[in-house]
Amino acid sequence: MFRRIHAKHLYLKCSKKIKNFLLSAKSREFLIFLFFVLMAGFFWLLQTLDNEYETEISIPIRLEDVPEHIVITSEPVSKVEVKVKDRGTVLLNYMLKRRFSPISIEFTEDLSKDNHVKIRTTDIERRILSQLTASTRLISLFPDTIEYYYSSGQSKIVPVKLIGNVTAARQYYISDTIFSPDSVMVYAPASVLDTISVAYTHNLDLSNIIDTITKKVEMAKIRGVKFIPDEIECTFCPDIYTEKTVEVPIIGVNFPYDKVLRTFPSKVNITFRIGVGQFKTVTADDFLVVVSYDELLRSNSDKCTVKLQRVPFNISQISVSPTQVDYLIEQSSFYNQ
Repeated sequence: MFRRIHAKHLYLKCSKKIKNFLLSAKSREFLIFLFFVLMAGFFWLLQTLDNEYETEISIPIRLEDVPEHIVITSEPVSKVEVKVKDRGTVLLNYMLKRRFSPISIEFTEDLSKDNHVKIRTTDIERRILSQLTASTRLISLFPDTIEYYYSSGQSKIVPVKLIGNVTAARQYYISDTIFSPDSVMVYAPASVLDTISVAYTHNLDLSNIIDTITKKVEMAKIRGVKFIPDEIECTFCPDIYTEKTVEVPIIGVNFPYDKVLRTFPSKVNITFRIGVGQFKTVTADDFLVVVSYDELLRSNSDKCTVKLQRVPFNISQISVSPTQVDYLIEQSSFYNQ
């Protein structure tokens, strides 16, 4: 209650001071001075706006009457920048009030060469001038040429390929990369379409990934080519490395029918690095360890070197122990019979 009374007292006190100031002789002199300053500023603005200036205005461009069987693979510019010159009052009206109607361009194949249409902006200059005041002078247009590409229905499906560098954090690796979709439809003039076998993405750089991540990536633009869809989702699945060891038998290759290889030991241990998620998918059966008969004949050693002839694609940092083993070449008992 006390605060409300105090606020009311303060409001009345301030109101009284303002009223006394406005009714005083000094305030009347100040208001008269302010009035003449505003009038002077108004006349100065009118004088300034009466001079000629240059400015740029944007006028929309719209392509119309495109047949149903035609696919525009590279759209024309959405607007033209027009530099004009006129009195300031006219230019101010353009900026504050005037809304310019889009300039319509009718689709045509008559001017095309290799499904490429070029239209000089001077051809639409008349329609631009019709929206300007008679006193306005057109200085320049940008761009000076409006162009577009189209396809008459030629298309094909091509696979997607990622451009960039995607790496996992330490002790991790990228176990799988999923594109959604993994292929896109390409529309282009026939001469261009024949040269496209893969749709590349924009460059994507990711590092230190430890969790599954999905990114939207746009397709890299090619002049006169349209991709549907024009962006895809890339999902990167990281996995942590672990170590695994399997015992694999040694097999002799290229031995005559009457010869049999005996090695000591008969098996070797293969240690490799693999992702935790694929740990159980790789077994000893996925490896092939061999000793070649031809190499034994050329060797003067009493030991033979084993070779890995087959390994799974999804492992790394492979080591074999031992790399050399003792051996004997025996006569086949089956042959003696």
